[in-house]
This record gives sequence, structure tokens and C-alpha cells, in this order.
Amino acid sequence: MANGAQALMKTLADAGVEVCFSNPGTSEMHFVAALDSEPRMRAVLALFEGVATGAADGYARMAGKPAATLLHLGCGLGNGLANLHNARKGRVPVLNIVGDHATYHMPLDAQLQSDIETVARNVSPGFVRTSMRTEDLSRDAVDALVAARGLPGQVATLILPADVSWGEGATPCAPPPPAMPTAADAAVVEDVAGVLRSGAKVALLLGGHALREAGLEAAGRIAARTGAKLLAEVFPTRLERGAGLPPVERVAYLAELAGVQLGQFEHLVLVDAKTPVSFFAYPGKASELVPPGCRVHTLSRHDQDAVASLGALVAALGAGDAEPVRQPASRPPRPRGKLTAAKVCKAVGHLLPDRAIVVDEAITSGLMLGMMTAGAPRHDLITLTGGAIGQGLPSAVGAAIACPDRKVVALIGDGTAMYTIQALWTMARENLDVTAIVFNNASYSVLNVELERVGAERIGPKARSQLDIGGPGLDFARLAQGMGVHAVRTDTAEAFCHAFEYALDAPGPHLIDAVVPESLGGAKRRILPWLLRSLPSLPPGLALALKRKLAP
Repeated sequence: MANGAQALMKTLADAGVEVCFSNPGTSEMHFVAALDSEPRMRAVLALFEGVATGAADGYARMAGKPAATLLHLGCGLGNGLANLHNARKGRVPVLNIVGDHATYHMPLDAQLQSDIETVARNVSPGFVRTSMRTEDLSRDAVDALVAARGLPGQVATLILPADVSWGEGATPCAPPPPAMPTAADAAVVEDVAGVLRSGAKVALLLGGHALREAGLEAAGRIAARTGAKLLAEVFPTRLERGAGLPPVERVAYLAELAGVQLGQFEHLVLVDAKTPVSFFAYPGKASELVPPGCRVHTLSRHDQDAVASLGALVAALGAGDAEPVRQPASRPPRPRGKLTAAKVCKAVGHLLPDRAIVVDEAITSGLMLGMMTAGAPRHDLITLTGGAIGQGLPSAVGAAIACPDRKVVALIGDGTAMYTIQALWTMARENLDVTAIVFNNASYSVLNVELERVGAERIGPKARSQLDIGGPGLDFARLAQGMGVHAVRTDTAEAFCHAFEYALDAPGPHLIDAVVPESLGGAKRRILPWLLRSLPSLPPGLALALKRKLAP
């Protein structure tokens, strides 16, 4: 007779869950033991819960289905919250399993007792459940999976008390077939088609599944027929891009630049995307980025089929035979001389292999990455959807496990790398084909920029020291080597290109510690707030040209 953990394991495997990213403790030991009973389930150990949750996020983005996490009580869940937040904001399906004390032990308020459900609802608002009986566990797991993998995808949290896990008499439960999402209503499609036929300036803002190949092809036909502009959310969950695909311009991160970008349009059509807002509030600046006079329309909600909705719009516009503008194949020249962040991006564009997966958490150092890789061979881009740093290295772990036949290139800022540096150990343990590039500029550069933008006064040495990580200096090559990852440190473009070529040719994990100056340091950082403040008073054409210069 199966115990709860064994029945749960079979239920998950029958539902197509193939990977569990774990950081277990005492309460989860029966679940850990049950892993041996299910050959279809791969178990991947992380040394920090934030690595497990970020890996589950990266896996689901590339596999198109949820992985499971296994976390230890409320404290373990707390350690993994940041990357679950990113998954929630990216509408990524994750089955989050959190162990708990035995049901009869909970009232004793032991040292690790906590209110797990309350903690979980911050990142899992659509589904949190504590399974209180062994007989109900498999059904509870199926309900969690249905919630996670529906549209929009979400983090579903199942809390598993220890006695429910070890209790006998459990029966696996078969999952229902996935629900088929519906397309936009015919009336909505016709309304949007009317806007596009009007001759007004229209932009389609694409997010979610609309940024995959089928969605881009349909959107490209619409743009070719109507002259509409194609935009993408500032931090897309997964964007397919490169030579041969219709190009799409991402909304700028800086609110002032996004305002210039959006200010030229009379209508904004949302396709599996939300209305753009500023990342933060700033004194005297608007939080909503859609300019006055621009009307917002929704073609496809997050719970609808974005690709089918775009297809219906193509049909309504008679755009089936329209040929989209396509990104021409091009690569930047091989960089030379002293290494800079821009030269790292140029080298990536010069050498990026076909079908690579690019994980971008380079923060300010990656400003030129989009432009340098635009014409590179086809690749997928994963970005920091929720803004909680520490996603990049774990996300690369998950992407590599989801797509073992593809190269994963992760571009990571030095500050964010230290949040989840333990991911390197998992890369080595699992022998994952990941090349991590760390931009080592010894600074929280983006926060130095924000310090100027928020108008903070009297910025003295104590304040500056909180944004400086140069003393003592971080040696990422040695850190990586200490966790079993081949690593080198480079400070010239020639050495970087050689190291990158070697990493691409040799399977397995690699790290390149790229020592670079700040991209937005010194005079650039001092003048940036002045330039941003001046944008509203500039002629629109000049403001747009300045935007393209600052954020190409």
C-alpha cells in the first residue's frame, strides 16, 4: 500500500512533471525517499532555495510546462520567495511543494513552525492549499497542477505535512486533460481591426505567448498590412528573436525613455500584456506610462490564446498574404582592446550560436545586448520579469535542464550574481551546458543611477559606500572554480573572445569573469538625470533619437 509521498510522486509523473528542484529538510524525508520509486522524476539539488525556485522558473519558460520545487517549511519558502515572485510576474507555471510539520505537531509551536499559507499567498495568490489527509493528497496535487498550467500560468503552492506524506492508504490520481484557452471574441477582434484600419498611429504591445514565433509571425503580418508598430513588454518572459524573425522593440526600462517611445501613438493594443507603468514612483513624475490622449485596447487577455487571437485579427484584416518585415542576418565585428561591457555584448553577438538560450540579468552592463544580438542566429531571450535580482544563474540551470541540446548563455551583473552564486554548484553537479558571463564592475551600478533619478540630496561617502561592492573585490573565477565550474578572468576583448569560444566548444559549465568599467559611470551617470529631465521639452523627433541612443 503506497504512502502519501509515493502516490504523490506517481501522480506528478503521470501528469508530465519530470523534474523536481529541491532543498529538503526533515519534514520532507518521505518525499525524498519516494524519488527512488519513480524513475521518470529527475531530482536536482540546490544549495539555496532561491536557486531551486529560480531553476523551476527557467525550466518552465523553456519546457512550456511546470517543474516541481521541494522546500523546507516556511523558512525555506521564505528563502525562495524572490524567484517565485519573478515567476508570478512572468505568469510562469510552477508547482511549489512546501513541507510542513505533522498535523498533530503544528499546535505545539515548535521552533520552525510558521504560517506557511500566509507567506505563500504573496507569490501564489491563485492557489495555496495545505493537504490535511493522506487520502486527499493526490487530488490536491492535481488541483494544484491544473491551476499552475492554465492560462495565465501561475505559481501553485501545495503544503505537505509530514504525516500526510508518510501516511499509508494513498492512491495516485489521474490529471484531467489541459483546458484549451479561447481566443478573443469576434466583436473585440473587429473593434481592434477598425482601429488598425483607421490610419491612426497604432502600436501592438506584445507579451507572454505573443512573443513566440507563431505570435510574432502573425503580428508581423498585421504590421505589414497596417503600418502598426510592434512593441514588447520591457521584461518579456520569453522572447524568440534573431535573424529571419519579425523584429520587435522592447519598451524601455527608464520611464522617461518609455514615455518618449509611447508618446508617438494614438492607440495601444495589448496582446497578452499589461498596460505599461513605471517600475518605481519618482517625485514629480507620472507612474502610468501611456500618454494622455492614447487609447488602450485589449485584444487578448492573459487567460486567452494570444496566438489564436492574433490569427483572428490577421484574418479580419485580410493580412494572411502580407509578408512581415524580417530581421536581416548580421553580426557585429570581433571586438578588440580593453574590455568594456559594450565589447562583451559585441562579442556575444559576434559568436552566439544558433538556437542558443540567452538569460539576461546584466542590468546596466547589458544595455547594448539587444542591439548587438538582433541579427544573430535564432535564439530565445529570458529576462528578469519581476525585478527581484538573483534570477539569472538559477534560470540558466532550469533552461539547460529543459533544453539539454541547446547552449545556454547567461549574462549576469556582479551584484546579482552574489544573490544566488550557489547555482554554479548545481551546474557543476548536473554537468549543465551553461556559459555564465559575469560583468565585474564592482558596483551596484543601476542603484547609483537610481540614486540620481530620485533626487536624493547630499549624497556623501556613507551613502555611496552602500552601492559600492569593490572592497574587497570579488573574484568570480575563483568562486566558480571552488564549486567545480571551469572559469577564467578576462580584462581584454581578445581574451574574452578566446574564453567564450572555448566555452562554446567544450560542453559543460563555464564562467567568464569579465572585468569591466561601469557602463553608466562618471560623467555619463551625472549627465543622465539631466538628459532624462530634458526629454519633455525637446522636439519629438529629437527626443526619440536620444532615446535610441541611450537605450537602443
